[in-house]
Amino acid sequence: MNELIDRRKLLAGMAGVGALAATSARAAPLADWIAQTSPSAAFPPPTPVQSPVDYLDVARRQLALQARNIHQSDRVGIVDFGLPSSRPRFALVDMVAGKIEMFPVTHGRGSDPQHDGWLKRFSNAPGSLASSRGAYRTSDYYWGSNGSSMRLAGLEPDNNNADMRAIVIHGAWYADPSLIATQGKLGRSEGCFVFGEELLPMVLYKLGPGRLLFADKLSVPPPAPLFQMPPADPLPGTENIIRTSAGSVIPKTAD
Repeated sequence: MNELIDRRKLLAGMAGVGALAATSARAAPLADWIAQTSPSAAFPPPTPVQSPVDYLDVARRQLALQARNIHQSDRVGIVDFGLPSSRPRFALVDMVAGKIEMFPVTHGRGSDPQHDGWLKRFSNAPGSLASSRGAYRTSDYYWGSNGSSMRLAGLEPDNNNADMRAIVIHGAWYADPSLIATQGKLGRSEGCFVFGEELLPMVLYKLGPGRLLFADKLSVPPPAPLFQMPPADPLPGTENIIRTSAGSVIPKTAD
């Protein structure tokens, strides 16, 4: 009897270890990803990320262009809307140390009506709910409907309605990095730069008021596959197939 009980305990213990290992294996990719981006004390600070785009060079050039508007030049925020929302695309550039940290950030729903995670267009128009490209100056902190936030001043014709449109930096649940693992993308804002609520304190602290935030499509998305027209001669066995509503005139529109 004792031998039977001991065997049952052994089998139960092995099952428990197996379940724990399976759970750990599923959680490992997400935990590793969060560990690279989360500012909480439970995880180490984000590590530098290699990118085809030289964000340090972009930051230098934009600081030179905006020298009279930007007086705090030690750190710069670069938002690369050429990347999808499933990728970390906010580059926090340390101009002194030459280091770059990457974080995920949203774009506006008006820039991505299909909600596939890719920004399609920019707009500066009120009511567009779209993201705007261009250089911004970070302004004061405030507490609003989305909690801790930071105002932005648009410095170019493409984003000079930022204050009127209430385009700011804030946090929200729909920007949480865990959504990338479950949905394959972040949610969409109404044009604001929105970060996960755990990441937001680090971003607000390190970026701070009076610095440059620049947003544009910088990375080039992968090319779409080329569409090949079928051969002019019919394929064997298709000579007698008649197209539905076939006519002698090819329509000029898709309607």
